[in-house]
Amino acid sequence: MPVRSLLFVPGDAERKLSKADSTAADVLILDLEDSVSATQSTVARKLVRNYLLERPRANRRQRLWVRCKPVQDEGHLADLAAVVEGAPDAFLVPKVRSALDLQAFDHYVAALETQSGLPVGLIQAVPTLTEEPRSLLEAHTFAGGVPRMAGMSWGPIDLMAALGATTNRNVDGSFESLYAWARGITIVTARAAGVQPIDTISADYRDLEKLRAECVLSRTAGFTAKLAIHPDQVAVINDTFTPSDDEVAHARRVVEAFSIQGAGVVGLNGQMLDMPHLRQAREVLARAGLTH
Repeated sequence: MPVRSLLFVPGDAERKLSKADSTAADVLILDLEDSVSATQSTVARKLVRNYLLERPRANRRQRLWVRCKPVQDEGHLADLAAVVEGAPDAFLVPKVRSALDLQAFDHYVAALETQSGLPVGLIQAVPTLTEEPRSLLEAHTFAGGVPRMAGMSWGPIDLMAALGATTNRNVDGSFESLYAWARGITIVTARAAGVQPIDTISADYRDLEKLRAECVLSRTAGFTAKLAIHPDQVAVINDTFTPSDDEVAHARRVVEAFSIQGAGVVGLNGQMLDMPHLRQAREVLARAGLTH
Protein backbone atom coordinates (compact mmCIF):
# COMPACT_ATOMS: atom_id res chain seq x y z
CA MET A 1 0.00 0.00 0.00
CA PRO A 2 1.34 3.47 -0.84
CA VAL A 3 2.34 5.72 2.05
CA ARG A 4 -0.48 7.89 3.41
CA SER A 5 0.24 8.51 7.11
CA LEU A 6 3.58 9.15 8.79
CA LEU A 7 3.62 9.28 12.59
CA PHE A 8 6.39 10.98 14.55
CA VAL A 9 7.61 9.08 17.62
CA PRO A 10 10.12 10.73 19.99
CA GLY A 11 13.32 8.69 19.89
CA ASP A 12 13.96 9.04 23.61
CA ALA A 13 10.44 7.95 24.72
CA GLU A 14 10.73 4.23 25.35
CA ARG A 15 7.05 3.82 26.21
CA LYS A 16 5.87 5.60 23.06
CA LEU A 17 8.29 3.60 20.94
CA SER A 18 6.99 0.33 22.36
CA LYS A 19 3.38 1.29 21.55
CA ALA A 20 4.00 2.85 18.15
CA ASP A 21 3.98 -0.31 16.07
CA SER A 22 0.43 -1.06 17.20
CA THR A 23 -0.84 1.98 15.30
CA ALA A 24 -2.14 1.93 11.73
CA ALA A 25 0.44 4.45 10.52
CA ASP A 26 2.05 3.47 7.23
CA VAL A 27 5.35 4.96 8.43
CA LEU A 28 6.79 5.51 11.89
CA ILE A 29 9.27 8.39 12.01
CA LEU A 30 11.64 7.73 14.90
CA ASP A 31 12.69 11.23 15.83
CA LEU A 32 16.22 12.25 16.78
CA GLU A 33 15.67 15.95 16.08
CA ASP A 34 13.11 18.42 17.44
CA SER A 35 11.34 16.19 19.96
CA VAL A 36 14.63 15.15 21.61
CA SER A 37 16.61 17.52 23.85
CA ALA A 38 20.37 17.79 23.46
CA THR A 39 20.89 16.03 26.79
CA GLN A 40 18.87 13.03 25.57
CA SER A 41 20.51 12.60 22.18
CA THR A 42 22.74 9.70 23.19
CA VAL A 43 19.85 7.87 24.86
CA ALA A 44 17.60 8.46 21.84
CA ARG A 45 20.20 7.15 19.39
CA LYS A 46 20.60 3.96 21.39
CA LEU A 47 16.85 3.39 21.71
CA VAL A 48 16.23 4.02 18.02
CA ARG A 49 19.11 1.77 16.98
CA ASN A 50 17.79 -1.06 19.14
CA TYR A 51 14.24 -0.52 17.88
CA LEU A 52 15.44 -0.93 14.30
CA LEU A 53 17.65 -3.95 15.01
CA GLU A 54 14.75 -5.70 16.76
CA ARG A 55 12.63 -5.22 13.64
CA PRO A 56 14.57 -6.50 10.61
CA ARG A 57 13.35 -5.18 7.28
CA ALA A 58 11.92 -8.50 6.16
CA ASN A 59 9.63 -8.65 9.21
CA ARG A 60 8.42 -5.06 9.37
CA ARG A 61 4.70 -4.36 9.29
CA GLN A 62 5.38 -0.65 8.87
CA ARG A 63 8.12 1.31 7.23
CA LEU A 64 10.53 2.77 9.73
CA TRP A 65 12.10 6.15 9.04
CA VAL A 66 14.42 8.17 11.23
CA ARG A 67 14.43 11.95 11.40
CA CYS A 68 18.07 12.89 11.86
CA LYS A 69 19.50 16.29 12.66
CA PRO A 70 20.17 18.65 9.73
CA VAL A 71 23.26 18.06 7.59
CA GLN A 72 24.71 21.35 8.82
CA ASP A 73 24.29 20.34 12.48
CA GLU A 74 27.26 18.86 14.32
CA GLY A 75 25.06 15.99 15.54
CA HIS A 76 24.01 14.89 12.04
CA LEU A 77 26.80 12.41 11.39
CA ALA A 78 26.51 11.02 14.93
CA ASP A 79 22.81 10.32 14.30
CA LEU A 80 23.57 8.50 11.06
CA ALA A 81 26.46 6.53 12.54
CA ALA A 82 24.32 5.36 15.43
CA VAL A 83 21.39 3.96 13.45
CA VAL A 84 22.38 3.05 9.87
CA GLU A 85 23.25 -0.48 11.02
CA GLY A 86 19.55 -0.94 11.81
CA ALA A 87 18.70 -0.29 8.14
CA PRO A 88 15.92 2.28 8.42
CA ASP A 89 13.81 2.47 5.29
CA ALA A 90 14.57 6.18 4.99
CA PHE A 91 15.89 9.22 6.78
CA LEU A 92 13.72 12.31 7.01
CA VAL A 93 16.33 15.03 6.52
CA PRO A 94 15.24 18.37 8.02
CA LYS A 95 16.21 21.93 7.15
CA VAL A 96 17.72 21.15 3.77
CA ARG A 97 19.09 24.19 1.97
CA SER A 98 19.68 22.72 -1.50
CA ALA A 99 20.38 19.43 -3.23
CA LEU A 100 23.99 19.76 -2.05
CA ASP A 101 22.82 18.83 1.46
CA LEU A 102 21.37 15.56 0.19
CA GLN A 103 24.52 14.87 -1.78
CA ALA A 104 26.56 15.19 1.42
CA PHE A 105 24.02 12.98 3.21
CA ASP A 106 24.35 10.39 0.44
CA HIS A 107 28.14 10.23 0.85
CA TYR A 108 27.87 9.74 4.61
CA VAL A 109 25.19 7.05 4.38
CA ALA A 110 26.97 5.18 1.58
CA ALA A 111 30.09 4.87 3.74
CA LEU A 112 28.05 3.72 6.73
CA GLU A 113 26.08 1.21 4.65
CA THR A 114 29.33 -0.28 3.43
CA GLN A 115 30.67 -0.43 6.97
CA SER A 116 27.50 -2.17 8.13
CA GLY A 117 27.45 -4.69 5.29
CA LEU A 118 24.33 -3.17 3.71
CA PRO A 119 23.83 -2.61 -0.02
CA VAL A 120 24.84 0.92 -0.96
CA GLY A 121 21.71 2.92 -1.79
CA LEU A 122 19.39 0.78 0.35
CA ILE A 123 18.31 3.64 2.63
CA GLN A 124 16.24 6.41 1.09
CA ALA A 125 16.08 10.13 1.86
CA VAL A 126 13.08 12.43 2.30
CA PRO A 127 14.10 16.09 2.67
CA THR A 128 12.00 18.73 4.39
CA LEU A 129 11.88 21.79 2.17
CA THR A 130 11.14 25.41 3.22
CA GLU A 131 12.39 25.18 6.83
CA GLU A 132 15.44 27.15 5.70
CA PRO A 133 14.61 30.29 3.64
CA ARG A 134 17.47 29.50 1.28
CA SER A 135 15.72 26.28 0.23
CA LEU A 136 12.96 28.31 -1.42
CA LEU A 137 15.59 29.95 -3.61
CA GLU A 138 17.33 26.64 -4.30
CA ALA A 139 14.29 24.37 -4.75
CA HIS A 140 15.09 23.98 -8.45
CA THR A 141 18.25 22.04 -7.55
CA PHE A 142 16.09 19.05 -6.54
CA ALA A 143 14.12 18.92 -9.77
CA GLY A 144 16.52 16.77 -11.74
CA GLY A 145 16.46 14.02 -9.13
CA VAL A 146 18.81 13.54 -6.21
CA PRO A 147 20.41 10.29 -4.99
CA ARG A 148 18.14 8.33 -2.62
CA MET A 149 15.33 10.89 -2.66
CA ALA A 150 11.91 9.21 -2.32
CA GLY A 151 9.68 12.04 -1.13
CA MET A 152 9.57 15.62 0.06
CA SER A 153 7.80 17.43 2.88
CA TRP A 154 7.71 21.03 4.04
CA GLY A 155 7.90 22.98 7.30
CA PRO A 156 5.92 26.21 7.77
CA ILE A 157 6.64 26.43 11.52
CA ASP A 158 10.42 26.47 11.11
CA LEU A 159 10.08 28.87 8.19
CA MET A 160 8.05 31.22 10.36
CA ALA A 161 10.75 31.15 13.03
CA ALA A 162 13.52 31.64 10.48
CA LEU A 163 11.76 34.70 9.07
CA GLY A 164 11.08 36.23 12.47
CA ALA A 165 7.32 36.10 11.89
CA THR A 166 4.74 35.67 14.64
CA THR A 167 2.24 33.61 12.64
CA ASN A 168 1.95 31.79 9.33
CA ARG A 169 -1.85 31.90 9.14
CA ASN A 170 -4.48 34.39 8.08
CA VAL A 171 -7.41 35.25 10.36
CA ASP A 172 -9.56 32.59 8.66
CA GLY A 173 -6.96 29.90 9.38
CA SER A 174 -5.62 29.63 5.85
CA PHE A 175 -1.89 29.94 5.20
CA GLU A 176 -0.62 33.48 4.69
CA SER A 177 0.42 34.03 1.08
CA LEU A 178 4.16 33.48 1.65
CA TYR A 179 3.54 30.12 3.30
CA ALA A 180 0.93 29.13 0.73
CA TRP A 181 3.61 29.82 -1.89
CA ALA A 182 6.13 27.68 0.01
CA ARG A 183 3.55 24.89 0.19
CA GLY A 184 3.03 25.11 -3.56
CA ILE A 185 6.75 25.14 -4.23
CA THR A 186 7.02 21.86 -2.30
CA ILE A 187 4.34 20.15 -4.40
CA VAL A 188 5.84 21.41 -7.66
CA THR A 189 9.39 20.46 -6.67
CA ALA A 190 8.40 16.98 -5.50
CA ARG A 191 6.44 16.32 -8.67
CA ALA A 192 9.25 17.67 -10.85
CA ALA A 193 11.65 15.28 -9.11
CA GLY A 194 9.22 12.37 -9.47
CA VAL A 195 8.82 11.79 -5.72
CA GLN A 196 5.95 11.81 -3.25
CA PRO A 197 4.79 15.20 -1.87
CA ILE A 198 4.02 14.89 1.86
CA ASP A 199 2.05 17.54 3.72
CA THR A 200 3.13 18.96 7.06
CA ILE A 201 1.59 18.27 10.48
CA SER A 202 -1.69 19.51 11.89
CA ALA A 203 -0.61 20.81 15.30
CA ASP A 204 -4.04 20.75 16.96
CA TYR A 205 -4.18 16.98 17.37
CA ARG A 206 -7.44 17.03 19.34
CA ASP A 207 -9.43 18.63 16.53
CA LEU A 208 -9.98 15.74 14.14
CA GLU A 209 -12.60 17.56 12.05
CA LYS A 210 -10.10 20.31 11.38
CA LEU A 211 -7.56 17.65 10.48
CA ARG A 212 -9.98 16.03 8.03
CA ALA A 213 -10.61 19.39 6.38
CA GLU A 214 -6.85 19.99 6.08
CA CYS A 215 -6.38 16.53 4.58
CA VAL A 216 -9.05 17.15 1.96
CA LEU A 217 -7.39 20.42 0.96
CA SER A 218 -3.98 18.74 0.93
CA ARG A 219 -5.10 15.91 -1.28
CA THR A 220 -6.93 18.12 -3.76
CA ALA A 221 -3.82 20.33 -3.98
CA GLY A 222 -1.65 17.34 -4.94
CA PHE A 223 -0.19 16.00 -1.69
CA THR A 224 -0.39 12.23 -1.33
CA ALA A 225 0.31 11.83 2.40
CA LYS A 226 0.46 13.77 5.66
CA LEU A 227 2.65 13.84 8.75
CA ALA A 228 1.04 13.07 12.13
CA ILE A 229 2.10 13.94 15.67
CA HIS A 230 -0.47 11.83 17.54
CA PRO A 231 -1.80 8.29 16.97
CA ASP A 232 -5.40 9.58 16.97
CA GLN A 233 -4.67 11.46 13.74
CA VAL A 234 -3.65 8.36 11.79
CA ALA A 235 -7.11 6.95 10.99
CA VAL A 236 -8.35 10.27 9.59
CA ILE A 237 -5.26 10.67 7.43
CA ASN A 238 -5.46 7.10 6.12
CA ASP A 239 -9.14 7.46 5.29
CA THR A 240 -8.78 10.79 3.51
CA PHE A 241 -5.75 9.84 1.45
CA THR A 242 -7.22 6.50 0.34
CA PRO A 243 -9.24 6.83 -2.89
CA SER A 244 -12.92 6.08 -2.35
CA ASP A 245 -14.74 3.21 -4.08
CA ASP A 246 -16.40 5.74 -6.41
CA GLU A 247 -13.05 7.28 -7.32
CA VAL A 248 -11.57 3.86 -8.05
CA ALA A 249 -14.57 2.81 -10.14
CA HIS A 250 -14.40 6.01 -12.20
CA ALA A 251 -10.64 5.65 -12.69
CA ARG A 252 -11.13 2.10 -13.94
CA ARG A 253 -13.77 3.28 -16.42
CA VAL A 254 -11.39 5.96 -17.71
CA VAL A 255 -8.52 3.50 -18.18
CA GLU A 256 -10.85 1.01 -19.85
CA ALA A 257 -12.21 3.66 -22.22
CA PHE A 258 -8.73 4.56 -23.42
CA SER A 259 -7.86 0.88 -23.78
CA ILE A 260 -10.96 0.05 -25.83
CA GLN A 261 -11.10 3.16 -28.00
CA GLY A 262 -7.34 3.25 -28.57
CA ALA A 263 -7.18 6.99 -29.12
CA GLY A 264 -5.59 10.02 -27.47
CA VAL A 265 -9.02 11.55 -26.88
CA VAL A 266 -12.01 9.45 -25.82
CA GLY A 267 -15.63 9.97 -24.85
CA LEU A 268 -17.03 8.80 -21.53
CA ASN A 269 -20.47 9.63 -20.14
CA GLY A 270 -20.82 12.59 -22.47
CA GLN A 271 -17.40 14.06 -21.64
CA MET A 272 -14.30 14.27 -23.77
CA LEU A 273 -11.20 13.00 -21.97
CA ASP A 274 -7.57 13.34 -23.02
CA MET A 275 -4.20 12.10 -21.74
CA PRO A 276 -4.10 14.17 -18.51
CA HIS A 277 -7.33 12.41 -17.47
CA LEU A 278 -5.71 9.04 -18.13
CA ARG A 279 -2.64 9.97 -16.07
CA GLN A 280 -4.89 11.13 -13.24
CA ALA A 281 -6.89 7.89 -13.37
CA ARG A 282 -3.75 5.79 -13.24
CA GLU A 283 -2.52 7.74 -10.23
CA VAL A 284 -5.81 7.13 -8.39
CA LEU A 285 -5.46 3.40 -9.01
CA ALA A 286 -1.82 3.45 -7.89
CA ARG A 287 -2.80 5.29 -4.71
CA ALA A 288 -5.38 2.58 -4.09
CA GLY A 289 -2.70 -0.09 -4.47
CA LEU A 290 -4.06 -1.24 -7.84
CA THR A 291 -2.30 -1.55 -11.17
CA HIS A 292 -5.39 -1.28 -13.40
